[in-house]
Amino acid sequence: MDSHNLAKRKEVRKSLRVKVISMGNPEVGKSCLIKRYCEKRFVHKYMATIGIDYGVTKVHVRDREVKVNIFDMAGHPFFYEVRNEFYKDTQGALLVFDVGSRDSFDALDGWLAEMRHEMGPHGSPDDVLVVVCANKVETGRRRVVDDSEGRLWAESRGFLYFETSAQTGEGVGEMFQTLFAAIVELCDNGGRRPTPAVTVGFTKEQADAIRRIRNSRDCWEMLGLKPGANSVCAHRDEINKAYRKLAVLLHPDKSVAPGSEDAFKAIVNARTVLLRSSD
Repeated sequence: MDSHNLAKRKEVRKSLRVKVISMGNPEVGKSCLIKRYCEKRFVHKYMATIGIDYGVTKVHVRDREVKVNIFDMAGHPFFYEVRNEFYKDTQGALLVFDVGSRDSFDALDGWLAEMRHEMGPHGSPDDVLVVVCANKVETGRRRVVDDSEGRLWAESRGFLYFETSAQTGEGVGEMFQTLFAAIVELCDNGGRRPTPAVTVGFTKEQADAIRRIRNSRDCWEMLGLKPGANSVCAHRDEINKAYRKLAVLLHPDKSVAPGSEDAFKAIVNARTVLLRSSD
């Protein structure tokens, strides 16, 4: 075999075709992120995706040509019967929310559940590379989901996390390039996610505690307590015991979970308020 044919065969072996889908509520910017990356432009006028938009882009990852088939799925519930056919055989997924919309962030678990259900018994969502896009971070917009909350949600599930703006282009190129590189590694590993060399560095218990503290309605709930006690002494002991347990778990010197520092400050304040009220 001559060197020309050998080189040609080597090139064919290197090429790769992958499938990426987008998920998320309507109007979070899924289509705009894809257009910003593929076409280097931003569409100011909102146009809802009808069913599925399909596009192809070619990229190079570590000297390998990768043809990426992108399926941009409509987020409206009306199109469920259309998009449910497109989850199978997926290597990568963009899971997008709008940092100015609490509802779009709270919906992320529902989108994951839909993907798991639609991939069926022979599919494994655990082998899909998911990147969480906290979109619309451009300056001047009101933000209701901060970086630490979004990052905690993503990293505690083993997902990649990026802050992006389809409008300005911030984070978009890096997000897609990181996702494509991870997918190539996935394919080189036989379709199984390789064991990460570095863990996220925090436990599910820490992540759950931070989420509960963040979503607490009052100081009692923040410490995981119910209001009231049989005596003032028991009342104070109960508060201090609950505080110490959380302080050991979340002290910034002990925990690297996103949001640990704010959660620790919150429980310090909650303890102070509750002890003062018991005097």
